[in-house]
Amino acid sequence: LAAALKLFCRPNLEISSALLPCRFSLPPGLSTMAVRAQFESSSEVGVFSRLTNSYCLVALGGSENFYSVFEAELSKHIPVVHTSIGGTRIVGRVCVGNRHGLLVPSITTDQEIMHLRNHLPDTVKVQKVEERLSALGNCIACNDYVALVHTDLDRETEEVIADVLKVDVFRATIAQNVLVGSYCVLTNQGGLVHARTPMQDMEELSQLIQIPLTAGTVNRGSDIIGAGVVANDWSAFCGMDTTATEIGVVENIFKLQSPGAAMQSALIDTMM
Repeated sequence: LAAALKLFCRPNLEISSALLPCRFSLPPGLSTMAVRAQFESSSEVGVFSRLTNSYCLVALGGSENFYSVFEAELSKHIPVVHTSIGGTRIVGRVCVGNRHGLLVPSITTDQEIMHLRNHLPDTVKVQKVEERLSALGNCIACNDYVALVHTDLDRETEEVIADVLKVDVFRATIAQNVLVGSYCVLTNQGGLVHARTPMQDMEELSQLIQIPLTAGTVNRGSDIIGAGVVANDWSAFCGMDTTATEIGVVENIFKLQSPGAAMQSALIDTMM
């Protein structure tokens, strides 16, 4: 076992750059970790939830187990809001936000917007976006300081993103995919991108947005990172199919464990 740990616990392939100063303080007494969850029979937790540093949205109509996983980890620190967007449950794919704001598509009803404004913190601005590419969660990936967006997004939408979310906006692709929100998850700590992202692209992207990036998979080999994991600066939720090694990579890049400990615990978990 010791030999195996030495072999497999080498630092994960990671592209680092000068980090932005951390301006977000963790809630006191919080244990940081990644947790598995499942929405009904689906491991695509990023489709049915949206997690930021100041709130969490979860879809209506799923099993109570899904909500209880989020509420057990988050409810003491941030509101966990049950909602639909445009009558759909795929809230993680059609909206995008950070601790400053939340952008929702044009299909969102006035009742849903009122519900969100009533339950989110007063500092969070909720804004409807008139955008042809209405699956905002697929087209935008952001943290509290930067946003990567689909190359064909309207200029007006780009201005709304910068204004409401208070971020610098960059048009980009991930492994030649324009759906940056589907193939990338960002927090202020780091970012997880499509497993086949070329090294040079990762280096350039990391320098552009000023956070470390690593390539990986979720849900036992899925490249669709955005659908398989949601994360903020102190917690992450992965699909139930995510392997222990994949969780180790998630915890490592999002700084949810001390460096090296994540991969070591993942390997032990796998060998057990």
